Parts: sequence; C-alpha cells; structure tokens
Amino acid sequence: MNVKMEKIENNVVKLEITVEAEKFNEAMKKAFAKNAKKFNIPGFRKGKAPMNIIKKYYGEGVFYEDAINFCCDDTYSKAISENNIKPVDYPEIDVVEVGEGKDFIYTAVVTVVPEVELGEYKGLEVKKPVYEVKDEEVENELKSMQQRNARIETKEDGTVEKGDIAVIDFKGFVNGEAFEGGEGTDYQLEIGSGTFIDNFEDQLVGLKKDDEKEVVVKFPEEYGREDLNGKDATFKVTVKDIKVKELPTLDDEFAKEVSEFDTIDEVKADIRRKMEEANELRAKREFEEAVIDAVCANAKVEIPSVMIDKEIDNMLRDLEMRLKYQGLDLQTYYQYTNNTEEKVREYMKETADKRVKTDLVVEEIAKKENIDATEEELLERATEMAKQYGSKDLEKTAKLVLESQKNYLKVDVVNEKVVKMLVENTKAIA
Repeated sequence: MNVKMEKIENNVVKLEITVEAEKFNEAMKKAFAKNAKKFNIPGFRKGKAPMNIIKKYYGEGVFYEDAINFCCDDTYSKAISENNIKPVDYPEIDVVEVGEGKDFIYTAVVTVVPEVELGEYKGLEVKKPVYEVKDEEVENELKSMQQRNARIETKEDGTVEKGDIAVIDFKGFVNGEAFEGGEGTDYQLEIGSGTFIDNFEDQLVGLKKDDEKEVVVKFPEEYGREDLNGKDATFKVTVKDIKVKELPTLDDEFAKEVSEFDTIDEVKADIRRKMEEANELRAKREFEEAVIDAVCANAKVEIPSVMIDKEIDNMLRDLEMRLKYQGLDLQTYYQYTNNTEEKVREYMKETADKRVKTDLVVEEIAKKENIDATEEELLERATEMAKQYGSKDLEKTAKLVLESQKNYLKVDVVNEKVVKMLVENTKAIA
C-alpha cells in the first residue's frame, strides 16, 4: 500500500491510496465467495459456477463494488494511522483506477481535527468571585424549615385568605371547550404562592367551604402551548375544604425536633456553615470556568462545522434522556415550548462551539505540558464509578469499568489535571 497526502483546505486532507494488484485480486476472490450463490448460470447448479464464467457472463465489473469496499475497509484505517490523521467525519471516497490485474487506486477526502494555536495560558489574571452569606439568607432558610415542619389543620369556620390552603376541584374552558390538562380534583392550592396563572388565586379569597365560582383568567402570551398562548379561560371551581398552616415556634425545642442540635443558635450556625461551603464550591467552579474561558480566548482554532454539528447531536441526545426521565419525548418538548429541532439546534450552536473549542484547547495544553493519566489514576477513577453502581464486588466492577471506558476515563482525568494546572498558574484578582 502506498499513500500520498495532500492538504486541500483548512482541516481537510486528501489521501491517494494505492493498493497493489495482488491485494485487489484477493479482494475480488472475497467478493466472489460472498456473492457466488446469487448467480444462476446455464449449465451450472446455482452458486456453483466458477468465478471466470460469472465474469464472462456478467462482465468483469460484477465483483468490483464489494472488492472495492473490502480494499477500502482494509487500507483506509491503516492509512490514517500511519499518517497520524485524526478524522472527525466519514471520508468521501472516489475511485481513480480499478481493474483486474491492476493496482487499485482511490482517494479519500476527510475532515480532520483542527490545529490549535495556543496563546498565553500561564500567568493570566482572572477575577475570582466571592460570595458572602447574608443574615437574611440564613433567616430565609430557617423559615423554610419552619414551613416544611408546619402542621396543616382544617379551618372549621371563615373564608379563604392569603396563606390558606384551598382544596379545590376545577375544570378549565377556552371558548366554551374544555382543554387538556385543565382539570383537577382535590388540588391543594396555597393562596398567594403564585402556582396558578394570572390572578386565579386572588379570586378565591373570601370564598367559603362548598362555594362555587367561575374564575376568569388570561394565559400568558408565551405560556408554551399554541392552543393556550394568550387565550382567555374560564375555570369552574368548587372549594371543598380550607386548611391553614400552624407554624412551629423557632426556639430550642424546634431545634431538637428537626435537627441533631440542642439550640436554635446551633441550627443557624450549621445553616451558615453549609451555605459558606456551597458558596466556596460555587466560586471555585466559576473561577475554573473563567480561567478556561480566558485561556480559550487567547487560542486560535478554526473548528469544522461537522464537529459543531456532532456536539449538537450529543446535546440533543442528553436532552432526550432527561426528558425520558420526566415521561416526555423531544416532539412533545418542541410542541410545549413552541420550538422545532432547527430552532433548538441553532440555539445550541454557541454552546456547542464553546465546548468543542474548550476540548481542543485543553487537549493541546495536555500535549504541550506532557500531562497524562497513570494506570493508578485510571483505576482510582474506575473504582469511584464502581461505587456509584453500588457493586458488591468493587474490585471486579472497577476492572470492568476500566476495560470498557478507559478512553473516557483518561480524558476525564487528563482534563481535570490540566484545569488544576491552569488554576494554579493563574493569578486570582478581586
């Protein structure tokens, strides 16, 4: 096999691959073996006619297509490997010369991973965010705990008021017709929560148990359903019960009931500590992202559109998986969000471009800095994944994970080490 390589444009190369006549003849024999049973030649039982008779009867080119495929399958992967080419898409194959007894020559035009021109990536100055825990945030979390531990009691007398829970049956109509999803039974609606559209909840204030009322509202213009966007609607509502929340007193007794602490001050201190830890983690992640953004901004790379399209494909698959967990699919998502696949792909394009560039830049830095993953690091990461699976035989599962996902684990470990190195070599500024 002989290979000539030519760069025909940015990120696109053309390989001219010559396969020796002997190898092509072997591929012809394989093509004959694959197809012999398909031919019915007079004087021969079906599938028993010799190769030369079939060629004489149907023409020499009868086996070319399969022979060409066999040759390309055998030689293309070797050609890109020997020339250190990293394709990002399938090649466009074009036959230059083919014939029995001749060298088989073909070209393969393929888009390849682009070259990355790194800029400065050490010694950069990047702003590091700082998030302080405010007293009102602690108090709000404490009030949320209070709400979660509230007792719900039936309101024996009186009317629906703000803060009450109205237990209602309702049925919605648009232009006199009931619409899908507009009906509920024994629904517990907290008045003032803003759960329902428009001023629906306000219109229930003042009603008593067993009262009925027609509530008139208007759906938002961007509600997300074509049949309801901006439409006037009427809901027939029946108040079946009224309930009130009895909030516990925020004292030491409350602390003992809802936590492992003895005093309310200890609960507040624990809330603050957890918030501070969450803020530190948030600031760390945002700083890492800002560092990567700064490094990528200094790098130059022309990303082939096929790489962006493939990343968008991955993002759509991730979206589809998340929707499945919610019992939905992409088509339903498009319908409820008034979108199409084309619109969503266009919306994802900027994010996909950023992700691809980041991956390419991080990979190039890893090469330049000789950053790699050791076998011990890979096994450690595989063991972490095995723990997530809840495996009883951790060692065996970790080895299986390592064998099946080694490339993924390697990228994960190397990327983490590159980010750590970049952060350590960045000056954080306020």
